[in-house]
This record gives sequence, C-alpha cells and structure tokens, in this order.
Amino acid sequence: MQFAIVSRGDTRSAEIAQELTEKLQAAGHTLSEQPRIVVSVGGDGTMLQAFHKYIDRLDETLLVGIHTGHLGFYADWQPEELDELTEMITSESFEPVSYPLVEVLIDYENGVTDRRLAMNDCTIKNYKRTLVCDLSIRDDYFETFRGDGLCISTPSGSTAYNKALGGAIVHPSIEAIQVTEMASINNLVYRTIGAPLLLPKHHQVKIKPHTKTEFELAFDHQEALSWSDVVSIRCAVAKEKVTFARFRPFPFWRRVRESFIEEGK
Repeated sequence: MQFAIVSRGDTRSAEIAQELTEKLQAAGHTLSEQPRIVVSVGGDGTMLQAFHKYIDRLDETLLVGIHTGHLGFYADWQPEELDELTEMITSESFEPVSYPLVEVLIDYENGVTDRRLAMNDCTIKNYKRTLVCDLSIRDDYFETFRGDGLCISTPSGSTAYNKALGGAIVHPSIEAIQVTEMASINNLVYRTIGAPLLLPKHHQVKIKPHTKTEFELAFDHQEALSWSDVVSIRCAVAKEKVTFARFRPFPFWRRVRESFIEEGK
C-alpha cells in the first residue's frame, strides 16, 4: 500500500514518523506522494495540515492519526502502538469512516467565484471594525449581523472553535453545518438571533458584507486571507467528504467525554 506521513515537526513527532516509515516500508509498503493512507503524527492541527495537503485526493485517501503530547481529537493511536498500527495497515483491518466538510464559495466583484473546503470550520472576522453583513438562508433574508465575526463549522469541527464560541457539539454522522456568532451586538437598535444555527445539507447560508471593508477568511486556521472585493460568501455541506481509516471502535461521545470532561479509564 502507498502511504505518506505528515509530522508536526517537533523532535518527538519526527522520530515517531521516521520509525513508522521504516516499519511500514519493512512490511512492504511504499512511501508515495499519491498515498492511499496518510498518517498524521502530532495533534489536531497536524491532521488538518494533512487534510489540506492531500485535499485533491479525498476520494482516494484515508487519514490516520497518532497523537503526540496532548490528546488529539482526531487521533486514535499512541506512539507506543506503532507495531500494532503497522500490522493493521498491512492486513487492511480497517473500516472507512467519512465525515462531512463545509464548502465555501467566495464571489468576487469581477464575477469570479473561488471554492474552498474546510474540515473543521471557516471563520469570517474583521479585526479593524465591526463586521456588518446580511445573512440569507436558501436565498431568503434572515438577519443583519453585527459583531466580531462568524464561524461556519462542520460536525467534526463542532468540538473545536465552534465549541469555544458556545456552539453545539454535533455528531459527525449528521450532514450539516453550524453558523455560530462571535460577540454579536444585540441592543434596542441592533438584533441577531443570538444562537447557533444548524443547517441541513440542502440549505446554504449566504453572507453578504454591507461595506467594501477588508475582512479575514480562514479555513481550518491553516490559511488566513484578507479580502476587500468580495460580494458574498456562500457556505453549505460539500459533496466531498473526508475519510478516516477506523481500525477499532472509538465511539464519538466517548471521545468527547475523554477530551473535555475526564480522562479515559
């Protein structure tokens, strides 16, 4: 099987990545830029890096995570389990598990539309002044938002920045996106819904800035770009999915409990 490894880059992660590379090659697997299996060694940020590196191969690639340091939400494996992981990859003892992605369509004044995908979330912020924009759902005006920004997350990303903003944790089997506000302005003059919105896969949210001000778009916090010539940003559940190689059961709610409430026993 062809494989690739993406490491966080610290000394320990690099050593583990090298050790796993040697074990997989000894088992007959081939290091490749067109991998079937991509192993992330690090934390959740490393997994997001691996996703974006191989984003053009979503239909052909399975992701696996080894966490070093703090427990990674996407990572199922410990560094001391490399022999077991190598054996399971070799015997192909895994089940593909797919999670929804968010599609982001950026419409520019010149008529061009840029398409991006995110595994966790897309965030829209304005660091210089209040972000003011109209939100429409299925092309029906919903509200005018005023505040620091918006986070549009996937179910798997609902445990990340979305959770910190007070959004709901959503099981990744639910094909939906969530729109969560960042410090919205609510008073006698201005009013927003003031609660996260969970949209099914056949609904699209359209975000239209009021003024030609510069704001920042970030995709999984991997890429932050500033724009001032955007007409609208449209977000929906993408037709593509990200697929993980699941070698053993790890129920989602147990993962949530062990990540945020108590260490596994």
